[in-house]
Amino acid sequence: MINIKEDEKLSPLNHSCAHLMAHAIKNLYPKALFWVGPFIKEGFYYDIDLGDDFIKEEDLEAIEREMKKLAKKNKRIYKEILSRDEALEMFKNDPYKVDLISELEGKISVYKQDDFIDLCRGPHVESTKELRHFKLLKVSGAYFKGDSKNKMLQRVYGICFENEEDLKEHLNFLEEVKKRDHKKIGQELELFMISEYGSGFPFWLPKGMVIRKTLEDFWYKEHIKEGYEFIQTPIMLSKDLWEVSGHYTNYKENMYFSNIDDKEFAIKPMNCPGGMLVYKNTLHSYRDFPLRVGELGLVHRHEASGALNGLFRVRTFTQDDAHLFMTEDQIESEIVNLINFIDRMYSVFGLKYSIELSTRPEEKYIGDISIWNRSEKALASACEKAGKEFKINEGDGAFYGPKLDFKVLDAIGREWQCGTIQLDMNLPERFDLHYIDKDGSKKRPIMLHRVIYGSIERFIGILIEHYSGAFPLWISPMQISIIPVNNEHHLKYSLEIEEKLKAKGLRVEVDSRDEKMGYKIREKQTGKVPYTLIIGDKELDENMISYRKYGEEKTAQVSLEGFISVILSEIDMKK
Repeated sequence: MINIKEDEKLSPLNHSCAHLMAHAIKNLYPKALFWVGPFIKEGFYYDIDLGDDFIKEEDLEAIEREMKKLAKKNKRIYKEILSRDEALEMFKNDPYKVDLISELEGKISVYKQDDFIDLCRGPHVESTKELRHFKLLKVSGAYFKGDSKNKMLQRVYGICFENEEDLKEHLNFLEEVKKRDHKKIGQELELFMISEYGSGFPFWLPKGMVIRKTLEDFWYKEHIKEGYEFIQTPIMLSKDLWEVSGHYTNYKENMYFSNIDDKEFAIKPMNCPGGMLVYKNTLHSYRDFPLRVGELGLVHRHEASGALNGLFRVRTFTQDDAHLFMTEDQIESEIVNLINFIDRMYSVFGLKYSIELSTRPEEKYIGDISIWNRSEKALASACEKAGKEFKINEGDGAFYGPKLDFKVLDAIGREWQCGTIQLDMNLPERFDLHYIDKDGSKKRPIMLHRVIYGSIERFIGILIEHYSGAFPLWISPMQISIIPVNNEHHLKYSLEIEEKLKAKGLRVEVDSRDEKMGYKIREKQTGKVPYTLIIGDKELDENMISYRKYGEEKTAQVSLEGFISVILSEIDMKK
C-alpha cells in the first residue's frame, strides 16, 4: 500500500497537485476561499469555503478537466518569500489566510503558478506539466480547524502519480478496497448493524456474534496455554480512581460521566486502573512473577461523530488487554515470549506484520533516562532474540514508557495498527504497586501493557476486509449448507445428515425452501458459505454426499464419515 507522506517523489507531486486543484476550483468557483491543502498518506486534499455553492461528487469530473487544461499550460511553479506585513497585505481579503498568517512567525513563503497564489512551506515540483496523472477521489465536510463549533468547509480529496500506469494500478487497488468494505459486507452477510439510536455503538447480529464468540474462545484458549489468569473489572468506577490514574486530568474530554449517590462516576475508557486495583488486592512476592493477567474489557470513549467508521472507529469496544508484572531482569525474556505469542496468533489468520520500536519523547516523559535506556535496549534485544526485524520510531513512545507496535498487513497490502507491548513506569508509581523481594524489601514491579487483537470490534472489521467476507471454516458463522434436490424425496436424508453434523459441533442448516436448486447454490456462494452439500437420488441410493467448496465450480462425492473427517481436520488446523 502506497504511503505518499513517506515517498520523496510523490509527496511534492501531491502537494503541487493540491494547488493545481485549488487553482482549477478558483477558476470554476470564483468566490472560493481556501483553508489548507496538505499532502497526506493517501494523496492530498484542500479545505474550501464555497459560500453558497456546493461541490458534489458529480462535479469532480469538471474540476479534473479544468486541472488538465491548467497542467497543459506548463506554467512554472515558483516560491516567493514575504514579510509578515507583505503577506497580510496580499491576503487581506481572505479571512482564512489572515488567520493562518497570524499564527506564523518570521518570513512567510508563498507558491505561485500563473494567476494562482497560496501560502505554503512547500516543496513543489517545477512546473504544472508534471501534474498530469491524477484523480479526484471524493468530497466530504470538514470543520474549520477541526472544531465542530466552527463553520463546515468542503474537503476535496485526490491523488497524483508520476505516470498513468501507477495511477491505474492505484485506482484498481481502491476498487478492491471498496469491494472489501467491511460495512458493506457486514450488512450483506448480516454480521452487525449501526442504529440511528446509537451512533458509534455497534449491534452484533446472530451471525456476527458467532464470529465474535469464536475469536473470544480462541483468545482464552491460547492465553491459558501461555499461563495467563483472567479478571473482569467494573465498567463504571468513581471519579477518584480516574484522578489517581491521571485520566481525569488528561483524558476527561474523551470520557462519559454519570452521578451515583451524589458522587461522580466515569465509564471506563481503559481497563488499566481497574487492573491496578486487582493487583493491589493481594500481597505479591517475587515468586509470583512473571504474573500475567488478561481481561476482555468493554470500554467507552467519546469520539467525534465525523470520525466514526463502522467497526474501525466506534464509541464502545472490547480491548483484549493484559497486564504483566515482573522483576526488571525478567523484562527481556517476557517480551520474547510475547513476541512469539503474538506471532503465533497472527499466523493463524494469515496476517503478516512489521514491528516499530517507539522510544523516549524528547521532552514530556517520566522516569529516569537510565531506566528508559535499559527499557528500550530490552525491547530491541527481545526483538533480536525472537528473530524479528524492527524499525525505530524515534521519540514516539508514550510519556510513561517505550513500546513495540505490531502493524499487520492484510491480503491487499494495507497496514493496520493492532498489537502493542508497552512498558509503563507511570501506573505502578501512581497506584503505589509493590512486591516483596528475596531480601524482604518492598520493590516496585515492572509492568507491561499489551494487546493482540487491539479491539475485538476493529479486529473483526479488519478480518472482514482481509478475507473479503469469505471466512475460514473455523470462523465462518454458517459452515455448511445442505440443499435437497427434491424435498419430497431427499429432505429426510438431508435432515439426518444435518443431525449428525450438528452432533459434531458443526454449524449447519438445511435449505428446504421451495426455490430452484441453481438459485440456492448461487445464494450460498453469495453468502460465502464454505461448504454446500447437494443431496439427490445418487447420494441417497449410495449413502454418500456431494459437496462444493466456496469459490469452486467442481463437486466432489464422498462418504459422510469421510466428509466429517475432512471438515473436523480443517477446523482443528484452522486452515
